[in-house]
Amino acid sequence: MSIGQELLNVPFPEMVVQLAGAIAEGQYKMDMVSCKIAKMMGDAKKSPVYLPDVTNDNKTITTSLIGAGFQPTFYQFTDTIIEVKIDISISHETEYEVDGGWSCGLFGAHVNAKYSNKYSYTANGSSLLRTKITPVPPSTFMQKLLDIKAQMLQQEFQLKIKKIELEIAKEQKKIDEEIAKEEDKAKES
Repeated sequence: MSIGQELLNVPFPEMVVQLAGAIAEGQYKMDMVSCKIAKMMGDAKKSPVYLPDVTNDNKTITTSLIGAGFQPTFYQFTDTIIEVKIDISISHETEYEVDGGWSCGLFGAHVNAKYSNKYSYTANGSSLLRTKITPVPPSTFMQKLLDIKAQMLQQEFQLKIKKIELEIAKEQKKIDEEIAKEEDKAKES
């Protein structure tokens, strides 16, 4: 068998198809996991983040990871290499042996010719499949959803702050009214 034929026997097209299928399936699974993580990060009950309450040092405000500004990481296959190495060795040996001797006096020897033909064939192969996975930003659609969720949570947070500010303003108004009453009483006396 020739070296050229051995190279043609390498199932390269099947290797490429199988690798492409594995990458597509792997990409799908990575995307699904990232979406699950995004869902979990948007749920304040499953992944709460406790932020300090700016109006009260002893209190905290609970939000989700996305509400606190974190975003899930998405990954993508960015570089894939198929490397096939084949080491083929074909050798052919021919050996000839001639046994013989001289005939001298009463001594005699026979002549024996031996022919030996040896074939040796070895084929070694190895393959390497290497792929690189890189974090990438979410798709435009997913980014919009994340931004909307973050804005909603920020608005909730701002509403809580407004309520607290209104309560503080009411308390301050009561204090100011009480001070004004005390001043009026002091003026009347």
